[in-house]
Amino acid sequence: MLDIQLIRSHPDRVRGAIAAKKAKADVDAVLAADEKWRHATTEAQKLQAESNAANRDMGRLMKENRAEGEKLKVRLKELSDRRKALEDEAKALEGERDRLVLDLPNIPQDDVPVGPEETHNRVVKEGGAKPAFGFKPQAHWDLGPKLGVVDFDRAAKISGSGFVLFTGLGARLQRALVAWFIDVHTREHGYTEVYPPVLVLRDTMVGTGQLPKFEEEMYKLKDDPLYLIPTAEVPVTNIYRDEILPAEKLPLLHCAFSLCFRREAGAAGKDTRGMIRVHQFDKVEMVKWTRPEESEAEHEKLTANAEVLLNRLGLPWRRVLIATAGMGFSNQKQYDLEVHAAGVDRWIEVSSCSNFGEFQARRAGIRFRDTDGKLRYVHTLNGSGLALPRIVVGILENFQQADGSVVIPEVLRPYMGVDRLTAV
Repeated sequence: MLDIQLIRSHPDRVRGAIAAKKAKADVDAVLAADEKWRHATTEAQKLQAESNAANRDMGRLMKENRAEGEKLKVRLKELSDRRKALEDEAKALEGERDRLVLDLPNIPQDDVPVGPEETHNRVVKEGGAKPAFGFKPQAHWDLGPKLGVVDFDRAAKISGSGFVLFTGLGARLQRALVAWFIDVHTREHGYTEVYPPVLVLRDTMVGTGQLPKFEEEMYKLKDDPLYLIPTAEVPVTNIYRDEILPAEKLPLLHCAFSLCFRREAGAAGKDTRGMIRVHQFDKVEMVKWTRPEESEAEHEKLTANAEVLLNRLGLPWRRVLIATAGMGFSNQKQYDLEVHAAGVDRWIEVSSCSNFGEFQARRAGIRFRDTDGKLRYVHTLNGSGLALPRIVVGILENFQQADGSVVIPEVLRPYMGVDRLTAV
């Protein structure tokens, strides 16, 4: 949520952010509602001041001139009624203004490339090496079923399109990746593990920016006011909603495994084969709450935490600074980590690491008290560390062998109990 003072003082900056992000929002409507709210509030305050002055005269008039005192009583009732009506109007206008403000996207940082992602995304770092094959590598949708690790047909029978059924060592690989991700983040990177609910209230979704903007992308329960989460970012960030965090505890670091659910309503027809784009998936999320002056450095650290996993898995990867038109609604800066999948010969996103500034903290009311005793909003950050099943896609397609087997990355072997997947 943007600061209303910023919107008033720099409306063109907000308009620029809307244009750069290709968003749909109306700054003028916000300003008009704000002007009406300010007018109603000012008039109510004037009436309150007039009432206060009249009340000070009431006692004297009732003693000196009772008739005038009775007239003043009537006048005070009129002032009270008018003030109450204006206060009710101001409250309604404030609600309308704040509802409109929720549709305004976050403002990108100055170092974010302005333009469409197809032409302005910038690769800023690379790691690993693409494998050299002496054969034509298979796509995961062919390789997985042959290995007996995934069953797309039965998944479709159970749930329809866009779902995955992992079987045997495929299910174990999913579990091994999650356990290893959590172990690295908690033992080496300083994160505290939490295990959050996957059903959340509307206010929780509003706090992180998913609602009201992206209602059509969310799975909502019919009989209860609950939504299935699209990412653990949502419940984890909201752990501290409407709280004041101890300054000495910042930065605060949590990580969480969760199921994630996305309707993908805006991506109909894209990636319909395999498991690159699915409605339900597993993910380990990293979340940070920081002082404003530390958030840029903490963003770099968070992204590096995810890169550690990619390096140890031995996957070919790159870090991409996302241009304004490709950024998330709530983000002020976003890195995507992509893995090259040899079978489909394309880069696939496996992590999105974002700095939200105070945007989410304003919506969720998460603050801290600085050394001067002033209450300030924290900055929130999060990133995937990492997202499944796309990492499984990377493992299957990059580590496949000529005999159809797939070599298991060394770091996962203690969790898997085997060193390769073989055809069944």
